[in-house]
Amino acid sequence: MSISLYAPLDMHLHLRDGEMLRRVAPLSARHFAGALIMPNLIPPVSTKEDIVNYRTRIIQSIGDETFMPYMTLFFKPTYTKEFLQSVRDEITAIKLYPAGITTNSEGGVSGFDIDTLRPPLQAMSDLGIPLCIHGETGGFVMDREAEFVPIYEKLAAHFPKLKIIMEHITTKESVAALDRFDNLYATITLHHLIITLDDVAGGMLQPHLFCKPIAKRPEDRAALLKVALAAHPKVMFGSDSAPHPKESKECPGCAAGVFTAPIALQMLAELFIQNNAPLEHLQHFISANAQQIYGITPPDKEVVLLQKEFTIPQNYEGVVPMSAGEKLSWSINPAI
Repeated sequence: MSISLYAPLDMHLHLRDGEMLRRVAPLSARHFAGALIMPNLIPPVSTKEDIVNYRTRIIQSIGDETFMPYMTLFFKPTYTKEFLQSVRDEITAIKLYPAGITTNSEGGVSGFDIDTLRPPLQAMSDLGIPLCIHGETGGFVMDREAEFVPIYEKLAAHFPKLKIIMEHITTKESVAALDRFDNLYATITLHHLIITLDDVAGGMLQPHLFCKPIAKRPEDRAALLKVALAAHPKVMFGSDSAPHPKESKECPGCAAGVFTAPIALQMLAELFIQNNAPLEHLQHFISANAQQIYGITPPDKEVVLLQKEFTIPQNYEGVVPMSAGEKLSWSINPAI
């Protein structure tokens, strides 16, 4: 048995830069037709020159693979409409980080005062530039995303023509918000469809499952699964695959991020089949919904999965993937 996936898209991907970019970019480019590339480098991607140069480095890293890097800009409240007009054709979205809430986000937004944020957000609305948000407060770690939902709703109400993507949602509260506002959308990761906090810290600490936002409760996972398996038109796959060297994960002060890029499609296929979801729903979750939401047309690319046992490698050039060493029922043809 085989499964053909057409133009699969990863709408939330960290490729990093330098040597790490060289290691991981080919893995995503092999399996996906394109991906939305996160801008939280050091320093962040915040100018037109940054965008163009980073895209060039990505393309150089992927070799001959058919892969479109959809670029993003690191949100700053100081962006003017004139500046945003000048970069409109270079980007697919702008990513907003609350300051200090996750990896390399120190230059993010420190408050969500509408008057302060209005000029760039109104300009984005006028220009049709989607806003992607890492939605967490600085509160208790299990409550941070749920506490952020009112901020999503405030932004959605004040800017009804601005497409707002709630990134890597993890809670039932975020799922419920999807249907309260026409302009709210969401990405969902592979790992949040599979794990809960118990898998991260219920026994021996599992550093390669530690991420931000942290995995939540079983009822939250169930809410995510329900909309993903049903191919809810406002949700799409975004891996939030976030590579770190093994030594940065297996140490005190463990870096946040789960690396799933080279195993995501195989595990998603297994997940949808195990839950008796139609495979056309998988196609919508990993491509069609994103095309509709973002108004993009990815390059033609067919990825074939074979029902053939695949053992997840222990590491990819020193980057440990989720579920390393475990066996999957599906393989990419050919497997890497």
